[in-house]
Amino acid sequence: MLVASNGAAPCLLGKTWGYDDTGIWTSDGCRGEFLAGQVAAPEQTKQRRPEHIPNLGFLLFEGDKGEIYFRLFSYARYLNQRSLDPSYVDSFGKSHPVELRQDVQLQKFFAPFSGWFLTPKFRYYLYVWSSNPSQGDPAQVVGAGNLSYTFNRFVTFGAGITSLPSVRSTEGQFPYWLGVDDRLIADEFFRGSYTDGVWLKGELPRNLKYMAMFANNLSILGVSAQQLDNEFDTQSFSLAWMPSTGEFGLYGTFGDFDDHQRLATRVGAHYTHSLEDKQSQPGANSIENTQIRLTDGNIVFTPDLFGPGITVDTVEYQMVAIDAGVKYRGVALEGEYYRRRLADFTGVNTAGIAGISDDGYQMQSSAMVIPKTLQPYVSWSQIFGNHGNPSEVRVGANWYFVNDRGLRVNGEWIHADHSPVGYTAYPLPVGATGNLFHINLEMNF
Repeated sequence: MLVASNGAAPCLLGKTWGYDDTGIWTSDGCRGEFLAGQVAAPEQTKQRRPEHIPNLGFLLFEGDKGEIYFRLFSYARYLNQRSLDPSYVDSFGKSHPVELRQDVQLQKFFAPFSGWFLTPKFRYYLYVWSSNPSQGDPAQVVGAGNLSYTFNRFVTFGAGITSLPSVRSTEGQFPYWLGVDDRLIADEFFRGSYTDGVWLKGELPRNLKYMAMFANNLSILGVSAQQLDNEFDTQSFSLAWMPSTGEFGLYGTFGDFDDHQRLATRVGAHYTHSLEDKQSQPGANSIENTQIRLTDGNIVFTPDLFGPGITVDTVEYQMVAIDAGVKYRGVALEGEYYRRRLADFTGVNTAGIAGISDDGYQMQSSAMVIPKTLQPYVSWSQIFGNHGNPSEVRVGANWYFVNDRGLRVNGEWIHADHSPVGYTAYPLPVGATGNLFHINLEMNF
């Protein structure tokens, strides 16, 4: 049994700690004092108040047959895009208008239930997710989740909907990013998203963690089963190495809110392959939209994009991402490099379309200038491709006004140059050039 937890991450029976015939195991930063062997039945005591674990929520029920945690995540956003250019010209010489917004939204509502049933090795994670700026769009409200079984710290098998491990930001640390629910444009452009599939994940010796996922497509939200092909041809793999401390903060978060007193280091690698079909793509404003776009923002499946009478039906997507980071006493420097290859276009008159290779990177620097309270940051990213070289710079700050990461006010200024990504739940529209500002009040328990 767990006597006391004293590590950087919570200890959850069946998920981050467990036991078998060989002894007790821990993973994902769980550290504590454990008691092994025969234990006398404890005396009956008054029921404790519900236990709270960050990013897992409050313990609603705990019994011999299972447990239930409940969590809420939401934030309100003021967004001002009025200083952006009102239009942009793509790489084919076509002009597009840019709708400039200034509004306040209760941006997102996320309510997951999680825990175990019958055995701590069998876990569930089920949720309702609403993106209010996308009201009226497909998948504005989503019910999703997954089921998993942990054999030991080396192997967990899962099935259902989860994020493809295509980049670092899809490894499961959401919403512990520097910005509130918004990735940099390079990350947003290259990554995969949430999809249905099966996966294996766990820890390996020498502070290595892995995940291998086999899935339907790059993004399932807003896509019905009838839209999918029958190939089951999406694969994504990740490997993360944390050599100095064996962890990189709570859930691998960005920034060093945890205030590491020893230098924490991380190196990660990701590879994703998918044969994407135009019928299995989410809508342009889906809440986790990951349309395959060119670097000028055009969706590759747009009819006549590559010339009159040319329509792409399928394309092979391959993407590699490599990341590294260091954290020490509240200061963090984290970067990621991406390379994507689009090839084997099929469809009407597609024989003349050559393969397309795009590269990009992002850098994020931050410091807890007042521990547990104030965190300014500077981030930037660039993409290099045959259809444009978009870039951005961001300057922002997080104010944790109760000295806890569960509540924060975030303000962020962005200067963008021809953003190739954008949708209603994202602060930037496609083609954005100029300056914008947004401020967010976030709750996550």
